[in-house]
Amino acid sequence: MTSSLHLASSDGRPAQHSEQVYLVAQGEALEPSIDEVSPSWQRSANEYRVDPDSPEAPRILTSREVNDRREPLDELVYSAQEELDRLYKVVREAGYTLLFCDNTGVAVEHRGDDSDASRFRYWGTWLGGMWSEAIEGTNGIGTCIAEERPVTIHRSQHYRTRHVDLSCSGAPVFGADGRLMAVLDVSAIDPERSERAHALTGALTVTSARAIEERFFRERFHREWVVAIAPPDDRTTAMLLAVDSNQRIAGANRAARAVLLLDDRNLQAGVSLWNIFERDRTLFRRNDSTDTPTRLVVAGSDEAWPALMTPPIRNLNPGRNTASLALHTRPRSDVLASLPSLTPAPQARGGLPPAAMSRVRGYIEAHLSDSIELVQLSAIAGLSVFHFARQFKQSAGVSPHYYLVGRRIERAKELLAETDLSLSEIAFATGFSDQSHLTRHFRQMIGAAPGQFRRSLR
Repeated sequence: MTSSLHLASSDGRPAQHSEQVYLVAQGEALEPSIDEVSPSWQRSANEYRVDPDSPEAPRILTSREVNDRREPLDELVYSAQEELDRLYKVVREAGYTLLFCDNTGVAVEHRGDDSDASRFRYWGTWLGGMWSEAIEGTNGIGTCIAEERPVTIHRSQHYRTRHVDLSCSGAPVFGADGRLMAVLDVSAIDPERSERAHALTGALTVTSARAIEERFFRERFHREWVVAIAPPDDRTTAMLLAVDSNQRIAGANRAARAVLLLDDRNLQAGVSLWNIFERDRTLFRRNDSTDTPTRLVVAGSDEAWPALMTPPIRNLNPGRNTASLALHTRPRSDVLASLPSLTPAPQARGGLPPAAMSRVRGYIEAHLSDSIELVQLSAIAGLSVFHFARQFKQSAGVSPHYYLVGRRIERAKELLAETDLSLSEIAFATGFSDQSHLTRHFRQMIGAAPGQFRRSLR
């Protein structure tokens, strides 16, 4: 990214920001720094019809309206207070305000300097501000909601010309059911703020959002065992499982649902922890409240994942045990990340038979533009979903999902190099839901956005 997206006209004056917006909305490629936000600019223009030149200030809801929006989130907001205070203490000296928004983009909690309240209210970065993409176009809160991922929108990456002096970083907060509940955002009004300086704030915001998620999950399941797991290939995102006295999985956070192939249906059916990991009932025999570091071995393999076991709190008296609950539910991600790898990297054994692997790969190649579900691939291999995923990884070295995304990215590279198809057409042809989905995965795997990759070849 560059610090500004303004183009120079022939007489040396900056071109209008809105002219760039309209060019991107029509599918024109401008500077490489726009690639990451161009899908949002296109949504803002083509779906929501937001006027980039409108001088209107963001709407600020009344106190009563804010209270109505906040009520469904009361428990989460209360749980988040300590982390909100901690983050604001770090960023306030740099002139930031902090917004905690519901999943429609309304700020229901905030931290900011009251002496500067009128300025923040003018910019809409205050309690009651409404920041959905449908209202304000591309911004750190609304785009985070639309794409359900951490988003940093620096100055002229905003859609509306009015907002080009804002720097915003939003991070999603997912509930105990894995669904988006809120967005944590830090924003500053400073036309001189560098992108590098703002990027540091974005990383802090993501860390705080994950801490809020973990505390809320642990509070929700404080009467169950909470098992925090760090797969060896990603120590930054903890999987959280709530396990009852019969070792059935009662709850799973978003990361655990994605990695362990869990959803509401099999959680409601009472899937056992031992369907996924090798049985070890000694892990659940402690009677105190002490965390226990351990390892969980993936069923039928040598693969061991570091884990932290937290026993439940029993006979909790809310009036007298508030401090005990706060200690019990504190985030442990930093502890989990520091756990040593308890076994050397295992040697792969087993895996899919060659014929089954060939059938699966052939199906993937023939259906890259289609929606491919794990259950379809497991049926082709003749295995249960979980055992297929484990054996596929042993054979291919990566998960089925990662393999599928990789093949789609390779096909996208071919189309970028050999055709003049638009990015949205290539996204559709390679099985991605939209251009934004393609851009996100392309950047993660290749290190550049699709538009940048195409320009490098020409």
